[in-house]
Amino acid sequence: MTMTLDAASSWQPQLNGEFDLPYMQKLSAYLDAELAQNKTIYPPKSHWFHALETTPLDEVKVVILGQDPYHQPNQAHGLCFSVLPGIKTPPSLVNIYKELKTDLDIEPAQHGYLESWAQQGVLLLNAVLTVEDSNANAHQGKGWEQFTDKVISTVNEQCDNVVFMLWGSYAQKKGAMIDTDKHLVLTAPHPSPLSAYRGFFGCRHFSLANAYLLERGKEVVDWQLSEAK
Repeated sequence: MTMTLDAASSWQPQLNGEFDLPYMQKLSAYLDAELAQNKTIYPPKSHWFHALETTPLDEVKVVILGQDPYHQPNQAHGLCFSVLPGIKTPPSLVNIYKELKTDLDIEPAQHGYLESWAQQGVLLLNAVLTVEDSNANAHQGKGWEQFTDKVISTVNEQCDNVVFMLWGSYAQKKGAMIDTDKHLVLTAPHPSPLSAYRGFFGCRHFSLANAYLLERGKEVVDWQLSEAK
């Protein structure tokens, strides 16, 4: 299996060299071996780079960092915190919707499909881009983290005035490289039910992001989600 980005992708000039590096070759071989053993991997291979395919580098306005894809059937589709239409909204996303209601008076969507955010320049990036069925964190430490560090450093270097939303200590450590003179870094506890009450609720990241974008002459994000198609 050869991992590569679409030739038309605006990410390709920055990231394609990564696929030739030993760590990505090793990761590719590992995933090949897992698939050869008939293990089920989420999301499907066609969606491993869905975050990059949906949000071009030159359109990135906001970055939200997740950790690991959902590991149950039909949930993960390559965007952090998002699930496919028809799938129950996961608890962390329920809390994100609660904060949106408090912050911008946006009623919670009846689904967990965040594709329209990604299409508006919100890079919904997990640190690890694959997972084994029913085995959370199974692909941590295999190389994805190095690849997604490269994605973050690419945004940091190539873009200006991007809002980074870093929820929880894992995302905050991963985002430590971000140049706060060039970008806005917003931090809060993770929206998980275990930690949301420690300061995620009331963080107002969505209105803060839009205010920052507006000040810099960028189009704001419409955080209101329409019905999932």
